Amino acid sequence: MRRRGQLTTAVAGAALLLGCVAHPAVSQPDHDGRRVLVFSKTAGFRHDSIPAGVAAVRQLGERGGFTVDATEDAGAFTSANLRRYDGVVFLSTTGDVLDAAQQTAFEGYIRHGGGYVGIHAAADTEYDWAFYGGLAGAYFQSHPAIQQAEVNVEDRAHPATSGLPRAWERTDEWYNYRSNPREHAHVLASLDESSYTGGTMNGDHPIAWCQNYRGGRAFYTGGGHTGESYAEPAFLAHLLGGIRWAIGDAQADCRPENGYRPLFDGTSASLAGWQQAGPGSFTLDDDGTLTSSGGMGLLWYADRSFGAYSLKLDWKTSGASGDDNSGVFVGFPPSTDPWSAVNNGYEVQIDATDVPEKTTGAVYGFQSADIRKRDRALNPPGEWNTYEIRVQGERLRVWLNGVKINDFTNTDPARSLRDGHLGLQNHGADDQVSFRDVRLKELPAKPSVRTASQGD
Repeated sequence: MRRRGQLTTAVAGAALLLGCVAHPAVSQPDHDGRRVLVFSKTAGFRHDSIPAGVAAVRQLGERGGFTVDATEDAGAFTSANLRRYDGVVFLSTTGDVLDAAQQTAFEGYIRHGGGYVGIHAAADTEYDWAFYGGLAGAYFQSHPAIQQAEVNVEDRAHPATSGLPRAWERTDEWYNYRSNPREHAHVLASLDESSYTGGTMNGDHPIAWCQNYRGGRAFYTGGGHTGESYAEPAFLAHLLGGIRWAIGDAQADCRPENGYRPLFDGTSASLAGWQQAGPGSFTLDDDGTLTSSGGMGLLWYADRSFGAYSLKLDWKTSGASGDDNSGVFVGFPPSTDPWSAVNNGYEVQIDATDVPEKTTGAVYGFQSADIRKRDRALNPPGEWNTYEIRVQGERLRVWLNGVKINDFTNTDPARSLRDGHLGLQNHGADDQVSFRDVRLKELPAKPSVRTASQGD
């Protein structure tokens, strides 16, 4: 059902009037563009901001290349009608808004790859429908008065949060939730409960998250109570990024992420354990981004070596040339010579154009990535991507934006992965590649037996 590809121009005249979808939308003959349904039925409290929210999502559609239909008629939830949409936005819905048949249709839609976006009171909806509760990620419990709070942006690669500051101050009605979604969803942003009054989640207070759920994609943001939210550029960018990911126009790693410690967190202090080998360097920008300059050199983590671990980091190419080159090195001995890493370790490549065993996702010179999976998971130049590089024993596996694209086993004793250092390559004067949020979790020496559904 899901259509992949680059953004296309929306047909603004295809949108339905609010509350008028009893039958499939009548629109201009469609193109290959994506289509989003905004659903804002309420059976409980009704937010005055709903019309502003509908108008904002329509404008985001014009900006983002997707057509927007809007309704408060639950009759739109049939299997045939939902197939027309790449994503469904629950905009401050409240209470029981779908009957049993409509719930079944929506479950089928999600299981066949549909996208869900929940805004604010979408968490105050369908308390007796377990599937929906899992999809939304958490249910509303309470809220204090509207006030300013500091939002900690935890994931700075996801399109919903990549353009936000690490500390994002804004005013809204801040929900407390009945449970913490962190164990089963990927938290994008959380509230600093010390920055406002009325938080009840004991200092771990997710406020935006994403997850792959039962075959579909689900994004939720707790913002959006106030009408002013929908005129706020940063919040609109946050919402657009969440919609783009949910409908498949942008890729990100939305697996739960717990137990990692930062090796580089965007601050100059966190670079204390790193050393530059060879020519060139990395510059640290004000937003906490490292960008390569010159080379060929290597910024390597000299504080200690590692044996079994999951290394995660965010990266993007500049987009200017379309052929920037860099890589992440693992398993090499300490040295001030960057060629030591080339000759004694392995490089997970970043390079848009090269032969398969030397392009993005490859174990450079040894094994190509699964090109089909890589191409579907890869964001274009100028947008952030996330690598997970997992080393256990002599096995090296690579995930790109949550999709496993390479599984390599070392057989060369001179390149043993059982103990080694990590490094980021600065390849040359014409190559600009940026990195953010390098983090690591140590693992058992041998991989555990996992099922296919766990993503081994």
